[in-house]
Amino acid sequence: MSIGEMLAATVPMARTLNLQFLETGRDRAVVALPDQGDFHNHVGGPHAGAMFTLGESASGAIVLAAFGDQLSRAVPLAVSAEIAYKKLAMGAVTATATLGRPAAEVAAQLDAGERPEFPVTVEIRRADGAVTGEMTVVWTLRPNG
Repeated sequence: MSIGEMLAATVPMARTLNLQFLETGRDRAVVALPDQGDFHNHVGGPHAGAMFTLGESASGAIVLAAFGDQLSRAVPLAVSAEIAYKKLAMGAVTATATLGRPAAEVAAQLDAGERPEFPVTVEIRRADGAVTGEMTVVWTLRPNG
């Protein structure tokens, strides 16, 4: 099962919004939110909450891709998130997430017995390429036990 399939199967909001996991790698994750009237706001574009969920889901996908090999000893958890809505989003939007720190550096902290925190940055774009939102989600790997 791919990371996208796993997230769609286990995260009800991802299923509800019909998120499409286009790319889920260690270097970046790309997730799309189709244009769906049920999730529009008062001006006819995707609702801010739907775009937040899109960005958070993209960040979670890259975290699982980068740290899936650590799941036997740590649980990834979102610590905080901040989003800025830059331009009006209309139609389908796509979120691209990237790690803000090298995965090896984060894993080394876990190896040292620490609970690492690391940012994931996300850009949300509409079909014409315009950036409609920017998001940062801070994640941690909480050691088991």
